[in-house]
Amino acid sequence: MACDRTQSVIKKIIREIGQECAARGQAVSETLVAFMVKAVGLDPRNDFNVDQILTEKDVQNLIQLCVTRLLDTTNPSLSTIKMQVYFDMNYANRAELLSEQHRVLEGRLAPVVRDITDSRPRVQEEMENVYRKIVSYVLLSSGLGSPTDIEVVREVTAALQSVFPQTEMITFISLSKKNKEQQLKNLAMLVTGIRLYNKECRKGGNSIDDLPAILNEGIPSATRTVDAGLNTCHTLAHRYTALLESMQEDQHRYTQLSSFKLKEALFNVRQYEAFLCILLSDAITSAQEVEKMNVEFAATMEQLKNTVQDKVSIDTKEVFPLFVALSNLWTGFQDEILLLSFLTNMTNNLQQFSEIQSQLFPEEVLTSLLEGVTVKSDEERIRETMGARVNVSDFKNQEWLFPETTDNFDQLLIQYHGFCAHAIGVKGFILPGNPAIGILKHKERCYVFSSKEAAYSFAQDPDKFIQLNVEKAKEHAELIQLLELRHQFEYLAPYAQARNADKCLMKPTTKCDSSTQTDTHILPPTIVTSYEWNEWELRRKAIKLANLRRKLTRAMQTDRSHMKRENSSQVYLPKDVSTQTKRDNSSNVPRPQIFLEGLRGGSSPTTRVVKVDLTRAVDET
Repeated sequence: MACDRTQSVIKKIIREIGQECAARGQAVSETLVAFMVKAVGLDPRNDFNVDQILTEKDVQNLIQLCVTRLLDTTNPSLSTIKMQVYFDMNYANRAELLSEQHRVLEGRLAPVVRDITDSRPRVQEEMENVYRKIVSYVLLSSGLGSPTDIEVVREVTAALQSVFPQTEMITFISLSKKNKEQQLKNLAMLVTGIRLYNKECRKGGNSIDDLPAILNEGIPSATRTVDAGLNTCHTLAHRYTALLESMQEDQHRYTQLSSFKLKEALFNVRQYEAFLCILLSDAITSAQEVEKMNVEFAATMEQLKNTVQDKVSIDTKEVFPLFVALSNLWTGFQDEILLLSFLTNMTNNLQQFSEIQSQLFPEEVLTSLLEGVTVKSDEERIRETMGARVNVSDFKNQEWLFPETTDNFDQLLIQYHGFCAHAIGVKGFILPGNPAIGILKHKERCYVFSSKEAAYSFAQDPDKFIQLNVEKAKEHAELIQLLELRHQFEYLAPYAQARNADKCLMKPTTKCDSSTQTDTHILPPTIVTSYEWNEWELRRKAIKLANLRRKLTRAMQTDRSHMKRENSSQVYLPKDVSTQTKRDNSSNVPRPQIFLEGLRGGSSPTTRVVKVDLTRAVDET
């Protein structure tokens, strides 16, 4: 409940700040206001205790401070925060941007696909209507030409008829919805490949733009624009750094330059430089992809020409894969066109946030301030410190990393965006770090330094300087993103997530890792082996119980129903069954034995024969 009340208060504060700024003629986004509220609350100079509930006076004070900062258009800090908010809300990497584009394209084509797959034509006129819809789908999905151009429609129709004549519509209609969708995609790729081949052979494709030529011209132009912006950033950053160092060394210079917002201007330039580096990396990746696709496209087109030549008939297994390959490569070119347009827009829109540099420091003013000051570039600073190196033996409990002793040294994740970890909290501004001096690994995090002395000072008590850097980031909220300190401010949500201002203005709950262990099976298992969750398995068992094996299922269709849905029937095939009706058996009976006495005669002239039955009884056998 307390958190809900706090959220309600924060939303009310954000709404009032937005209304106040609008009343003064400055339109601000809710995301920007939400971040500014948190930034003002974090700043220790404003004396807000985020652990306690804000009083009505504190709320009014917070609103007034936020409005003042949001209306101070001469402060480079506000421009930097606006730049960070814009970049976070609008930038997407290659994979995210292309995935979103493909999702949007599929969403636009979904009604056409649904109309085709759900249609059940019965007469020839309806068949032709569905075929025209397939032509429209193929044209829209390829993006090659306008659907209102008659010549383009005729060209697409002719290409489609060569691989999918209208006589095959009956077969197409009988397919399932999923198979229809897959065949539509295959037809779109085949037709696109055919049209690209015809364009190469100068037999059509006049409405197809030469995307490779556009990319070969557009990407270098975009790269040059980003390079020019980076060169300007480097020059300004070197000059601001030189002026800030002169203020540290000379008290008179400090008094002279203290009224200028040099630190905020330096942070603005460095943030602009970081964003331009991201865009430049994307542009270089696009150039590499386009170069690779140009080679593959030329090779595939040449192979297709050699396969087709002047043959009257060709096996579809030979040419269809080549047409599909051409279509996929062309889709890659279209993706790169989208990425190029996105990078160009991002570059142009980011430029507005650096225009404050020319307003605060015109060239003549900056030149006069730099009189007698030596301006060093980042490369010169690194060269000056190449000979200085940390002696590992001076530190017993610290781990130092060097190029020759560390694998993947160039790929280490350096804290503070590669800036000196010592200068941020001590000097109050950022200096480029030199990894060759030595990288300090402290609590699984890596830190670089601008000089050997800075490295030794930081290594004496790293936690102290890390806390100093956090306090400096609280004073200058733009440093949180510039120095990648979000892990130190987990409750300061990214701008994209702060759009709804759902986070409370309070410190995060303390968290810790914990684990427990329990027995695998405390209670005896109660598994019912006869349980079935599958509805079809239950139906199968029901059929068995109903003894439907002796029944015969029949289905019939009429002229009106045979094209509406798929019907099927299933019967049980007869089984080989055998039965036994009798059993073979045997029994033993006594063998008859009869003895006749007196057959051979004797002393008496009369023969007397005596018959003796020696057969054993049945019970004795």
